[in-house]
Amino acid sequence: MTLMTMILLIIFFIANLMMMLSIILSKKSMMDREKSSPFECGFDPKSSARIPFSLHFFLITIIFLIFDVEIALIFPIIPLYKTINFFSWTKISIFFFSILIIGLYHEWNQNMLNWTN
Repeated sequence: MTLMTMILLIIFFIANLMMMLSIILSKKSMMDREKSSPFECGFDPKSSARIPFSLHFFLITIIFLIFDVEIALIFPIIPLYKTINFFSWTKISIFFFSILIIGLYHEWNQNMLNWTN
């Protein structure tokens, strides 16, 4: 056997040993895996699937996603300031922010921002 073959066999043996140790040490039953998994909605995974879903939670999630996408769309406006002329940049920014303000006004009118109900 050459030196290179010996080194490859040793690396292969160590890698297999580490994988076997990780499998043995991380043994969990199927019930433990499901019980310890996180749920963003807060439901118990062992309870009935036919419980009513909170519409309030859904509205908060949608509003968060809308504002998250808005931030992702605002970031490219900042570097545009140096690449295009000021009049075009101002027109684009005012148009974008007016759409955001109209959306916020609509959410306010529909009482979606009322967190206490």
